[in-house]
Amino acid sequence: MSAVAEREDHPREPTAPRADPAGPLADPAAPHADPPGPLADPLGDPFLRTRFALPAPPTAFLRRQRLVDHLDQALRTPLTLLNGPAGAGKTLLAADWAAGLRTPVAWLTVEPGDRRPGVFWAYVLQALRAGGAPVSGAVGTPATAAGVDHGMLTALAAELHDRDRPVVLVLDDYDCVPAPEVAEQLEFVLHHARPGLRLVLVTRTEPLLPLHRHRAAGELTEIRAAELAFTPEEAAALLDLHGLDLPAPASRALVQRTRGWAAGLRLFALAARESADPERYLKEFEAGHSTVADFLLAEVLKGRTEETQDLLLRVSILERFCPDLADALTLRNDAEPLLAGLHRDNAFVEHLGHGWYQLHPLFAEILRAHLRERLPGVEPELHRRAAHWMAREGLLPETLAHGAAAEDWDLAAGALVDDLAIGQLFTGMRTDDLTELFSRMGPEARSPATDLVRAARDLSRCDLPHGLAHLRHAAERMSDDAAARLSCALLEALAARLTGCPPRGERAAEAADVLRQEIPAHLLEKHPELTALLWTHLGSAQLWAGQFDDAHDALAAAAGTTGGAATVLPRQEAMGHLALLDYLNGWLDRAERKALAAVSEAERAGLPRPPGSGIERLVLAAVAVDRHELSRAQALLDETARLPSGTRDPVPAAGRALVTARLLLARGKGRAAVEAADPAVSAVMPSPWAAGHEALVASAVHLAEGRPDEAAAQLGEVTADQPMWAAEAAAIQLAAGRPETAVDLLDHIRSDGRTGPAVTVTAALARARAAVRAGDPATAQRLVGRALLDARRERLRRPFLDAGPWIRPLLASAPLHELAAGWLVPGRPRGDEAVTREADASTLVAVELSGREHDVLERLARMMSTEEIAADLYVSANTVKTHLKSVYRKLAVNRRSDAVHRARDLGLL
Repeated sequence: MSAVAEREDHPREPTAPRADPAGPLADPAAPHADPPGPLADPLGDPFLRTRFALPAPPTAFLRRQRLVDHLDQALRTPLTLLNGPAGAGKTLLAADWAAGLRTPVAWLTVEPGDRRPGVFWAYVLQALRAGGAPVSGAVGTPATAAGVDHGMLTALAAELHDRDRPVVLVLDDYDCVPAPEVAEQLEFVLHHARPGLRLVLVTRTEPLLPLHRHRAAGELTEIRAAELAFTPEEAAALLDLHGLDLPAPASRALVQRTRGWAAGLRLFALAARESADPERYLKEFEAGHSTVADFLLAEVLKGRTEETQDLLLRVSILERFCPDLADALTLRNDAEPLLAGLHRDNAFVEHLGHGWYQLHPLFAEILRAHLRERLPGVEPELHRRAAHWMAREGLLPETLAHGAAAEDWDLAAGALVDDLAIGQLFTGMRTDDLTELFSRMGPEARSPATDLVRAARDLSRCDLPHGLAHLRHAAERMSDDAAARLSCALLEALAARLTGCPPRGERAAEAADVLRQEIPAHLLEKHPELTALLWTHLGSAQLWAGQFDDAHDALAAAAGTTGGAATVLPRQEAMGHLALLDYLNGWLDRAERKALAAVSEAERAGLPRPPGSGIERLVLAAVAVDRHELSRAQALLDETARLPSGTRDPVPAAGRALVTARLLLARGKGRAAVEAADPAVSAVMPSPWAAGHEALVASAVHLAEGRPDEAAAQLGEVTADQPMWAAEAAAIQLAAGRPETAVDLLDHIRSDGRTGPAVTVTAALARARAAVRAGDPATAQRLVGRALLDARRERLRRPFLDAGPWIRPLLASAPLHELAAGWLVPGRPRGDEAVTREADASTLVAVELSGREHDVLERLARMMSTEEIAADLYVSANTVKTHLKSVYRKLAVNRRSDAVHRARDLGLL
């Protein structure tokens, strides 16, 4: 019969018991009633009729329909198991479900005295009578408390088997009957009574029945602790029944703290209802001194041995534990059977698998409070024992947590260094956690390992004075331990980066190469971030000092490291520095691609934005300035402004000074540009490219303000070894009336293929201007044409804007207008047909689209969907949508078709 057919057709409501608990005993003379059963159990004690009554629900009872629906399966399987800890709501759930059944329900609340088979079966027979499913006198009754006749069990099974409608027998608190003999008899009756019997066991422990066989045969319905737990929505409904209207976050927090434990939620609600501010009460609730604590301690610890109670108190300091770890805390060797028994008894000890356990968080909180009362002062020693055990097992996060809890900083810092994990202070994945953990370390910890951690913490904040002092102290007391010395080498490389001293970084890299031979291979494989960070630091120091080739090799090695999330930040930083190298060599498109790859690397890993030094966004901003996309440049620059104040990393500081000054120059704010061009960092070695750019900005401002001699004098810092700046300096020398100096500078710019279009375009325009001064317009036109071809591929506009009035007539000429139209000046390129409208060659196109926005726009014009564009560009659909919004805003449209039409009108397509 289906579950639906077995149920009442009216809505379910909590009801009183359907039948008199005494059943036929209440009216033995009733017509057609079966002969009354005995009025006493085999011991001669009267039956306690309350044990046959369905428990009445409390006033604020919440019916959880999902569980009631699941219990309906009990009508289709011989055996049902409701297994959960004390206070999980098992009994009320079973009673609520049973109250709405139309089939006979026999309810028996089992008690410890029922472990004697005769007493147990006498109560079962009486429960059947009380539930309206009496058996005939032929079955008989147990004669003694100690046992039952096998014939009685056979007769009982036979009568139940022949019933027209099955009877549901609910045995509540079945865990009170641990006797194997009773379990064996119950399994016999269940097996032979089918289909006339549906047995429901409500228990805290695993019954001694062959559950595996019933499960394999599909004859078992199970509801366990995880399913019994309240969901956040159910918890909110329960609180509402108690008159508490809490915000959703507060309800979720309560469920998280209690793990949805029914009794805990109800006790919390009853206590909070008496508070003037229930939400605050729940936040500040001290579980160790409450009715919740009383309930748990009584239900779980009552009757436990002294050893079991001591074990629970000591493991309460742990997030998870195994028997060996528990033994290390108790200094005994009995944890394995004790933990297995606690888990089997549903005593709020949860098995995580592979021999590991955890306490219910609320129970652990209560136990910790009682640990401090019963064993005052022992908690730090327990954390210390746990830390030593975790260190032996190679469990670094737990070692650090317990070492810190014990305030044994030498232990914690030593574990971090011994594991080669000091690089995790810089990788962005655990940086905040480790910084917070070691922030509590006091000055009394004075081991070399603690000095190394202090140095790492300070250097990560660019606090050079303190960081270098701690690093020096650590090095002075350093032992021959290879892991500590390799950690020291990493920090030396970082110090070299922050002080702009490549020789220091090179010495650190050489030392690291030697030390790596002494380190176990598994440790090096475990921490690939250490090598990636070291190469990044070395490459940054070399880049600062203008050692571009060496810097490229080191940074490329860092960018090519593997290691997944552990090396994301150093790889991103290395790619950002490589992008800056490309920019300084004049390769705008390459620089943009590497910078975007660096940004994408961080976004995929979920690192905070802007992560690291933000150098990749500075490069994107610099490219945007050279493309005259000033609003985009400003937005990117603003993003990097969220970096921690006081950042003194020389290369990013110089990059920020470069972008800011060039952006201000493009906006005609010369004085502000001069001030911004100074990176304001102190370094052991000067940076030729940073100094050259600073001089170039000052020179450009002098020239703009009509001081050509001062402009020329500023350019002494710029040499042909800096191709980008040399080409721009040559243009200024020409404008200052020094063509010979300009041409000499241009002649010495290397032309070995390392310099990119930004250099060649600027140099070609400078030579074109010299040709105009020399009265050679044909050469000038040829040079400008070559510059336009190179610039168009990179969308490089800045050199043409800065060239001055002399270039406008050339751009207006027919051959050059064809090359400039659509990206540098308005209008469509000239073809064989006449142009439909004449463009003003002195006006640049107003729309500033980034390179990626151009890519998206072109695909939009080809009628590609968002998903197709994302796949074609190897980006996410959300990234495409972001670019589309920017394109719509810049083109002042709201639809795709309008964007394409507008872009064609402007000559952008």
